[in-house]
Amino acid sequence: MPAIAYLECSRCHARLSADTPQTLCTQCPDQPAGALYVRYDLTHLHGSSPSDVVGQTASQPWSGMWRYHAVLPSVEPVTLGEGWTPMLRSKRHRGVYLKEEGANPTGSFKARGLSMAVTMARHYGLRKLAVPSAGNAAGALAAYAAASDIEAHIFMPRDVPLANYVEATAYGAKVTLVDGVISDCARIVGERKQHEGWFDISTLKEPFRVEGKKTMGYELVEQLGWEYPDAVFYPTGGGVGLIGMWKAFEEMEQLGWVKPGKRPRMFAIQSSGCAPVVRAFDDGASASQM
Repeated sequence: MPAIAYLECSRCHARLSADTPQTLCTQCPDQPAGALYVRYDLTHLHGSSPSDVVGQTASQPWSGMWRYHAVLPSVEPVTLGEGWTPMLRSKRHRGVYLKEEGANPTGSFKARGLSMAVTMARHYGLRKLAVPSAGNAAGALAAYAAASDIEAHIFMPRDVPLANYVEATAYGAKVTLVDGVISDCARIVGERKQHEGWFDISTLKEPFRVEGKKTMGYELVEQLGWEYPDAVFYPTGGGVGLIGMWKAFEEMEQLGWVKPGKRPRMFAIQSSGCAPVVRAFDDGASASQM
């Protein structure tokens, strides 16, 4: 498993140390500060093939998303068996495959990001994590926090589906229902985190949820015989899975695991009530705003 070389700002490209927990870039000249990407020293993998390093090692087999341990942080994982979800061929359109992320332990792709984020929180010795959520992230954080004996503080809109609320509370998370929408929940986390000693594990507020979600990119390419698909259609809110998959494509090209050149076209599919990526694209903006 590789050492983390540094964390790189997605906007100003400053390099920060990964020796201590980081949130957003502290060097950005403009606000809002950029999200951080994890960069590795992968020189020892150059010239390798995927079959050399994916899955098995001399010491133990790696399963689920952790089969890509060679391109993930060198830490002991907090895992519930997330990842390696099936690719199902569409009966209606034979050239289309469906990646069944509902097969993850907590029922959605959020399990990938939260598995990695909680793994790193345990590695750093963090004891209290906080997140705003309208559903699936709440259950995933609650599950992985319970598995690692870390406190989870979750803020959800009061009209959230009952199943999501029950799942989070059943895992022992401290759940607060808020009279408002998800942005109100995020505001509360931001206002109280310093006083309460919470580490904010919200979308793009720390670097490791992207690392968990990038494994979707590795998986779909491996499941297609280490070939890119023509396009990826991705239902999303903030777009972190799209970012993670694009990062995976970049890494695979650097390692020579796929042929460089034309990457898949990426389509963000969004509800009209939550469409920051579509809105930014239509407006020609350089970044989306939640």
